[in-house]
Amino acid sequence: MGAEVVMAEPSGGSPLREAPPRLPGGQSALFTYLSLGKRSVVCDPGEPDFQKDLHKLLAEADIFIDDTPVADRTELALDEATIAREHPHIVHLSVLPFGAFGPKAGWKGDEINLIHAGGEGFLLPNGLTADLFPDRPPLKIAGHFAEMQGGTTAAMAALAALWAGQGQFVDASVQDANVAVGAFAIQRFGDGSVEHRLTRSFKFGGVIECADGYVELLTLETRQWLGLIELLGADDWAQDPELADEVGRSARGAEINRRIRDWARHRKVEDLVAQAQTLGVPMARYNAPEQVLTGLQETARGIFATIDTPDGPVQVQSLPFRFGPDALPVRDTLPGLGADQSMLTCHPGRRATA
Repeated sequence: MGAEVVMAEPSGGSPLREAPPRLPGGQSALFTYLSLGKRSVVCDPGEPDFQKDLHKLLAEADIFIDDTPVADRTELALDEATIAREHPHIVHLSVLPFGAFGPKAGWKGDEINLIHAGGEGFLLPNGLTADLFPDRPPLKIAGHFAEMQGGTTAAMAALAALWAGQGQFVDASVQDANVAVGAFAIQRFGDGSVEHRLTRSFKFGGVIECADGYVELLTLETRQWLGLIELLGADDWAQDPELADEVGRSARGAEINRRIRDWARHRKVEDLVAQAQTLGVPMARYNAPEQVLTGLQETARGIFATIDTPDGPVQVQSLPFRFGPDALPVRDTLPGLGADQSMLTCHPGRRATA
């Protein structure tokens, strides 16, 4: 969004540079996506000049994004008190798996740990997947859902602190951010109900198999149910008075789902989605990865941008929001390790340092 972001990397480079999966030429796809437009300075905690170099960067930064283990911060002069004293203007954003305070502050955590520590992993797989594979163990969501959720939450917290206009310490816990995602499950737990992946689903709808793929269906309002009846041509069984309200429909959800699945199995996805949306029924294609890149909505909104990398052109997601009629441009420069080392002697202005 226009910020200048500097990565303070160890001499061997950020571990993200080696993170799988890799592009055909060997470059980390994850590093490519996360690091476009950033700058790189080698600032190694193992080197004698580390503190001097880092504090040069912090003197000109607005936000310091810090994932240093809590146990190492005092020795490296990165503890909350030292940063506040030396750089009172700065927002010191700590981002750790379980936060910087409390009994778990020193715990390590990777994506697989965090998706389960937040509760979401316990509830996967569910819906159609649980129907098809009832004995499958808990899963994690593909990709880096938990870590992205933690990073997004941390970024919003840091911006809120920045807008407050005064330096302060912000403690972001990736686990806490993911617990918030499962707020409904936590609420139901408080009511005495423990959700389980085999029971966590809407009573009818969800992922529906068609002749050439899958759609996802969800009806929450009466008008949507009436549209679904028209779509199904269900002028017979759907007129049962017991199905007139949500409670009655939930009680017979398995029967309704069986009828929907039998009906949809012989129809094509695109035809079905077009008819459903005309009738106001919330239904959409369940995309394969390549369909996400070529979808009509995604293309019209410019959600994906093509960038040039050392491995050739790659499509990446641009920001999922706009400030005007056009999608925000994606910066296409990828930082080499230490490519901006001169910043340690020349400071053009305030920046975020990670």
